[in-house]
Amino acid sequence: MAVKIRLLRMGKIRNPQYRIVVADSRTKRDGRAIEFVGVYQPKEDPSVIEVKSERVQYWLSVGAQPSEAVQRLLELTGDWQKFKGLPAPPPLKVAPERADRKAAYEAEAKAAAGVAETPAKPAKKAAKPEAEAPKAEEPKAEEQTGAESGEQA
Repeated sequence: MAVKIRLLRMGKIRNPQYRIVVADSRTKRDGRAIEFVGVYQPKEDPSVIEVKSERVQYWLSVGAQPSEAVQRLLELTGDWQKFKGLPAPPPLKVAPERADRKAAYEAEAKAAAGVAETPAKPAKKAAKPEAEAPKAEEPKAEEQTGAESGEQA
């Protein structure tokens, strides 16, 4: 019995989502699978590729043949190079962390109610007080001289 690692299509029209499966080569594309070993969602940005590396390595070691598309996915994750003994590929792009929607909602509600808390600013590093003291006095002196002379800006 020839075993293949291939994609099983799921999802809606124009929104494909695939499962990476191990199946008999004689079964139809979306037919019965022996084992599910991963997920591929090409419409996400960046694409979601999740593979159970241990299981894929096992199936490759016992002779399962990946389809061309699955082989490209395994090359991206590094499982194909691990199986062939080649150097690892560069790491995949990872989606940034999503903002906590509940925290954003609460912040907006407080802002609308006028009870907004000011975000805590990081404390500035304490510099030498002797060096900053004369600089702080000089602008005040200029302002006072301008006000005393009666000139308008």
